[in-house]
Amino acid sequence: MASAKTHLTFFFLLLPLLTTTTATVAAAAAALIGKPTAQINSNSVLVALLDSRYTELSELVEKALLLQTLEQAVSVHNITIFAPRNEALERDLDPEFKLFLLEPRNLRSLQRLLLHHIVPTRIGGSRWPNETTRHNTLSEHPLHLSNSESVKLVGSAKLVREDDVVRNDGIIHGIGRLLIPKSVQQEFNTRRSLRAILAVKPEGAPEVDPRTNRLKKPAPPVRPGSDPVLPIYSAMAPGPSLAPAPAPGPGGPHHHFDGESQVKDFIQTLLQYGGYNEMADILVNLTNLATEMGKLVSEGYVLTVLAPNDEAMAKLTTDQLAEPGAPEKIMYYHIVPEYQTEESMYNAVRRFGKIQYDTLHVPHKVVAQEADGSVKFGDGEETAYLFDPDIYIDGRISVQGIDGVLFPSSPVDRSLKMTESAKTIDHVKLVAKARRGKLLEVACRVLVSIGQDSKFTKCHQI
Repeated sequence: MASAKTHLTFFFLLLPLLTTTTATVAAAAAALIGKPTAQINSNSVLVALLDSRYTELSELVEKALLLQTLEQAVSVHNITIFAPRNEALERDLDPEFKLFLLEPRNLRSLQRLLLHHIVPTRIGGSRWPNETTRHNTLSEHPLHLSNSESVKLVGSAKLVREDDVVRNDGIIHGIGRLLIPKSVQQEFNTRRSLRAILAVKPEGAPEVDPRTNRLKKPAPPVRPGSDPVLPIYSAMAPGPSLAPAPAPGPGGPHHHFDGESQVKDFIQTLLQYGGYNEMADILVNLTNLATEMGKLVSEGYVLTVLAPNDEAMAKLTTDQLAEPGAPEKIMYYHIVPEYQTEESMYNAVRRFGKIQYDTLHVPHKVVAQEADGSVKFGDGEETAYLFDPDIYIDGRISVQGIDGVLFPSSPVDRSLKMTESAKTIDHVKLVAKARRGKLLEVACRVLVSIGQDSKFTKCHQI
């Protein structure tokens, strides 16, 4: 009994020590795994930032792995976040600088840039300083707040949304532009200059002109967004179907145009417009023309699509679609390698009468002329009128709705037209007898009267 009491007393003496050791080990484990000890409630300014209108800033905060740092800062004191508007990060920011920030090796620069927009004190609109004041940020660079002619400034950015989000642990103000610390700007300039020095583009051996025995001058660089140097037919494979060559990928070599997105956009516009579902189905499902058109637009070419409506497509017979490659040929005949709108085509036919537009179905051309105050396409029995003008126009692709399906004229029809135009009425030509001159006739009469006409042979031919 005495030994049992002794063991029980020893256990109660060790119990506080065991409790303290367990708590110490748990805290150490939490510190080792980086688990934050502070708990953030749903009404925190950080949660409001992630759900606010500043989506670009919240995405950058997540990519920079700053949520844990900001949670610890909020648990200690209030914060003020100066959030740039989305347009400042999407369109007003240099694409090269944005790419620099998103590179994994530049994570520290991105973190310093974002922390430069956060002040570890609560600064509301009512407490805005009238004079220029210096405030420390969560980065090593300070921030200056000023009030110039009733315009509140945060560094060089204007305050566009005062007290946009207000919570118990912080405030979010909207500003007009991104604030870039000097250290981040210097790192970007250094990295860019080193890239320009070290990144040597491979160049081919110089070519010598055999006629002049001099080096050939290199071709001038193509400006971004300029029209392609080669015609559109050079980007298409030879053959009767004339499918565009699959070599250039989406975006082109210079990544100036996103042809796939533009083609997808105009097909969705056809579906939402209504009455052109068959045309969209042929472009996407029955053929691969949508992909090929996207590649052409990505290379800088422009297209005008004459889209027959569903009523016109329903009139197509099985024989017209049974021939191999018939859907592709029909669609290629409705694609003009020019950018034309309803206004430009109507003005052209009003001024010049009949106009022939090239199509991707080489060598066939589609004829356009003015009729009944509109534009009529086709020159034979198969004609179509411009029914729904400017369904989709974006500067690269133009879609014009027509009420019929066009077919190129056959060689027999063209030969008949040529023979009909060449027919003429043969008139009997009356050959007039050559007459002598009046002076010679009078002279011969005088010679006859005096009996001297025998000496002149010309007088006997009259």
